[in-house]
Amino acid sequence: MAEETQSQEKTEEATPRKKTKAREEGQVARSRELNSMALVSVGALGLMAFAPWGASKLMNLTRRVFDLARAPEANWLEALSFSAVEALWVVAPLLFVLLLAGAGSSIAVGGFLVSGKAVAFKASRMSPISGFKRMFSMRSLVELVKSVAKIVLIAGVAVLTLLYVMEDLLLIGTLAPQNAVAQGLWIVMVALLLIGSTLVLIAAIDVPFQMAQHNKQLKMTKQEVRDEMKDTEGKPEVKSRIRQLQQEISQRRSLEEVPTADVVITNPEHFSVAIRYDSAAMGAPVVVAKGVDHMAFRIREIAQTHEVPMLPVPALARAVYYATDLGEEIPPGLYMAVAQVLAYIYQLQQYRRGQVAQPPHLGPLSVPPEFFVEGEQ
Repeated sequence: MAEETQSQEKTEEATPRKKTKAREEGQVARSRELNSMALVSVGALGLMAFAPWGASKLMNLTRRVFDLARAPEANWLEALSFSAVEALWVVAPLLFVLLLAGAGSSIAVGGFLVSGKAVAFKASRMSPISGFKRMFSMRSLVELVKSVAKIVLIAGVAVLTLLYVMEDLLLIGTLAPQNAVAQGLWIVMVALLLIGSTLVLIAAIDVPFQMAQHNKQLKMTKQEVRDEMKDTEGKPEVKSRIRQLQQEISQRRSLEEVPTADVVITNPEHFSVAIRYDSAAMGAPVVVAKGVDHMAFRIREIAQTHEVPMLPVPALARAVYYATDLGEEIPPGLYMAVAQVLAYIYQLQQYRRGQVAQPPHLGPLSVPPEFFVEGEQ
């Protein structure tokens, strides 16, 4: 029971496939505090950059509206439309900068993502039980603590800022309109900069927390990892069956090549290796078929039917079988032994045609020790 419980614990890091799937479903780490900090801070810097120009534009806009209002035939609808369009052009640069800040801070954690699955309807989201679990979860508790801390910090900074600029704020009513607008913008800019500075602290805590929470949610049990490996790489029994079928197909094809072989080297019963060599087209002899037991018997049977020479050389047959795959050239260490076998077969064929005297019996062949299989001498 303990082992079963442990196997269900999510202790394994998420696999690349799990991360990709979660991303496709819109599950990425996001930090709202980073977004808030970026908007407030960039808003303050934007005011610093656009305040002189914006104040001048707003003053001109105010004079123009007053002029339109004092006209003998004043058209209030026209005045309002004009003022709305002009005001929009005045704040457009600041809004554009805020848009870039919001987009940049959103993709800074988790990257850019557009997913329709994130907004798709899910019945589980409507479940009261799931809702209560989210309300009283550790994540909700952390969010509550963050919200309280943020309110306390912002309220404290706002009070300190108000006390710091109280004299300037009271003097606004005594200033000329243009100076009053500039003074008001400066006060707002200072307040936003101070508030943004406090939000930096909250964002610095929230970003690592959100990333750690996201990684924790993606963690998998050991069984999930094993199941995913089976899905991606195939079940072991299926893969074994596929390899078996591939070997059977390869063996059937190799049997078709036996009649083209120059010689079949045997163990003499357990191993059979068919070798072909064409000096004009090959750099070294090639193994066209090989097998053990039943496959070795089939190779010998086909060789006998097509009158392919067979020669019992046990050590060499085993060495070539283990050291060479089908269709491959024999390794250089076996060149000499295989060359002696081929030379003997060629001489034997010439003898049968009456072209040369009977060659002497093939003596022991030298097989390098590195080609001996474990257990052989």
